[in-house]
Amino acid sequence: MPHVDSLSSYPKLPVLKELKETPLMKQYNAIKGKHPGALLLFRVGDFYETFGDDAITASKILNITLTKRANGSASEVALAGFPHHALDTYLPKLVRAGQRVAICDQLEDPKTAIGIVKRGVTELVTPGVSMHDQVLDGKSNNWLAAVYFVQGEGGVAFCDISTGEFFTSQGTAEQIDKIIQSFQPAEILFCKNQKEFTHQLLGDQFNTFGLEDWVFNFEFGYDILRRHFKTNNLKGFGIEEYNLGIVASGAIVHYLEETEHREIHHISSIARIDEDHVVWLDKFTIRNLELIYPQHEGGVPLVQILDHTTTPMGSRLLRKWVLMPLKDMSKVKERLNMVESFKQDAETIDALIQLLRQFGDLERLISKVAVRRINPREMVVLKRTLSLIAPIQQLLSNKTEAGIKLLLQQLNPCFFLQEKIGNTLVDEPPMLSNQGGMIRRGIDGELDELHQIAFHGKDYLLQVQQREIERTGISSLKVAFNKVFGYYLEVTNAHKEKVPADWIRKQTLVNAERYITPELKEYEDKILNAEEKIGQIEWNIYQKLVEDTSEFILQIQQNAKSVSVIDCILSFAKVAQDNNYCKPELCEEIITDIKDGRHPVIEKQLPTGEVYVPNDVFLDNQMQQLIIITGPNMAGKSALLRQTALICLMAQMGSFVPASFAKLGMVDKVFTRVGASDNLSKGESTFMVEMTETASILNNLSARSLVIMDEIGRGTSTYDGISIAWAIVEHLHNHPKCKARTLFATHYHELNELANDFPRIKNFNVAVKEAGKKVLFLRKLKPGGSEHSFGILVAQMAGIPIPVVLRAGEIMHHLEEDQNRSKHQKKIKDIPKQTYQLSLFEPPDPNILKVKAMLEKLDINATSPVEALLRLNEIKLTLKI
Repeated sequence: MPHVDSLSSYPKLPVLKELKETPLMKQYNAIKGKHPGALLLFRVGDFYETFGDDAITASKILNITLTKRANGSASEVALAGFPHHALDTYLPKLVRAGQRVAICDQLEDPKTAIGIVKRGVTELVTPGVSMHDQVLDGKSNNWLAAVYFVQGEGGVAFCDISTGEFFTSQGTAEQIDKIIQSFQPAEILFCKNQKEFTHQLLGDQFNTFGLEDWVFNFEFGYDILRRHFKTNNLKGFGIEEYNLGIVASGAIVHYLEETEHREIHHISSIARIDEDHVVWLDKFTIRNLELIYPQHEGGVPLVQILDHTTTPMGSRLLRKWVLMPLKDMSKVKERLNMVESFKQDAETIDALIQLLRQFGDLERLISKVAVRRINPREMVVLKRTLSLIAPIQQLLSNKTEAGIKLLLQQLNPCFFLQEKIGNTLVDEPPMLSNQGGMIRRGIDGELDELHQIAFHGKDYLLQVQQREIERTGISSLKVAFNKVFGYYLEVTNAHKEKVPADWIRKQTLVNAERYITPELKEYEDKILNAEEKIGQIEWNIYQKLVEDTSEFILQIQQNAKSVSVIDCILSFAKVAQDNNYCKPELCEEIITDIKDGRHPVIEKQLPTGEVYVPNDVFLDNQMQQLIIITGPNMAGKSALLRQTALICLMAQMGSFVPASFAKLGMVDKVFTRVGASDNLSKGESTFMVEMTETASILNNLSARSLVIMDEIGRGTSTYDGISIAWAIVEHLHNHPKCKARTLFATHYHELNELANDFPRIKNFNVAVKEAGKKVLFLRKLKPGGSEHSFGILVAQMAGIPIPVVLRAGEIMHHLEEDQNRSKHQKKIKDIPKQTYQLSLFEPPDPNILKVKAMLEKLDINATSPVEALLRLNEIKLTLKI
């Protein structure tokens, strides 16, 4: 993603300033000068217009027409725009392209404006700051992050303005990077003078924006947080000692104010991301295990298998659980017990899912209330969603699990608010709050009268006419309207003597006279202005409703949290039920004992009728700490490694696991080194990436770590690779403090020798069966090392041309004749040379071309058995077999 500098570093559009300005362009330039780093959408009538460089950028991103506008004195400026009602279509495209977008609206009615219409920026939307549904993804958070570093230590903060969530942490630069990789923020704020260091740490994968140095100051950050939360200190949030985290958090609150987001009291607390409470997952492990995103196009990540949630809040929470498994055994067991309770009650699962499917996004709905951007339809959705809380409480009332009972206590149906919304708004209000037609009758007397006038005007006029006929005795009296006089009473000359004194004559006709009355003039004023007044009165009533609703922010946010937990637990229960998962047994021992373990993703992707082959895995720190697994490619080594790590992580998320039995000692860190690719943009080869990831593992080991390593050393020469892999295995076994449970898959059969010298190293292989010149993969783990890799047979199965396969077999056979390594180099020199030039594009033997031509001419359907034998003999002679 492109880096964006701070506000003060931008020039103030000299191209526009140097030209003679029209009043409109003068106003535009003044507003643009206040937001030079943003693409300015400038409201002109029914259009949002962009000018100059902004127009060029917008036209490319949005694929809209780029034109020119006269700018006074024969000068022109680039122009591109779109209708204002299309904002929800075009805004997401701009933001997803990494643009900061300042929305400049008309602040007064053009009809009543004197001179040029007053305009101002009402919102600055950035990749990390948005309340627009079209910009946001319902299933994931839209995090705004801020980072700050001092002497290798860093602070980080994350805020999602659309949900009100706010987190902070601090630690080493490596820890900060790891947390950022887990949260995947949409935008990162950094201190201008730390631009180079920040870029080195984070690379160019994120949208970044630099702020002035003075923003990243502890006193400033502490004070702005204290004022925002209305507290004397930050001790209640547990971050009082997080100096660098406070600096980063303060920068976020400041940035929200600078982007015109000042009504943010729904961000009511800040929580600490405590590394001591969650499993360490570095960015390599998150990538290698495909927890959230697949590594390859068309792949399926773990979260897609586990996410059967039915609410947006639940889906967002589940992603957090997947990325941050717990280390607290009591909390994990509480989740597992809740999952078990639901899993055994299919009827309750189905009933709850039906209720949750009707839920709106409570988190984002109440956030819109806080920032005064909720529309009437969304308010009705909020009320309808709150009405589902009581049925959920009823369904769960018989549950005895402590965790479920606690969730029930935290739910609040907010009956008063439900009644307030229901009594104020019609059942199906319009989308916009200024359109009218959203407030029920009986709320406001004047409003009801205006509705009567606006929509039942004829009835009112008939009432006036009938009343005046009865009062005056003028039977021919009628009420009419014209554009000159408005509403008037018309009396024929035969009855003009009966006209009351309070009527005012306006016009005399040949056969009649026309009069007006104060009552008619008052009614005329009301009916002509009724629609406008209706809109204003309804808007005032609606704003009062929004204000009253904001008093329930904390209760509704708690409802959202509790419902999202219930949703996630239900999802785990549903997945366990559908896929025959077992409840893992968690313990303090350093042990991993899995019976009939399966890969949760791969087993769901198998062709119909094919069954996943389960495997047992046992690791501890006493007898079998490190397993070396050998076997050919495609045999299932990598799947076995990954499924072991995934089962351990799923258990600590609170999920049942794909196995028949699992006794698991808690892990605090999971490291994986499986597969690699060149990082050419940074000049790093496959081997360099591999060694970087391995170094991260060896430098951060703990006694409770789970280490998964696949094909270490294959990115370099054979002897280098064997030597490195050998030394790594020794290090993992002999580490003075950490006997980390390790699965180590390799093609280097020489490593099997290590089991003879180290007591906690055991050899296993993935079984295969040779059938002639073919190999059958049994995918079953069994004790003992493998002496063959079957690489040439696998190459043949993959479709390598037969001549290449045959030549490889010839070379391998020659090399295997002498197992004495001291003569290895001599043997390579003695390999028989090819007698022909190998080509991957043409058959090496010209006789094959003759056979091919013979076969092309052969009509199999018209060939008799005897003739077929003759043709076969002819082919045999041609090939000299």
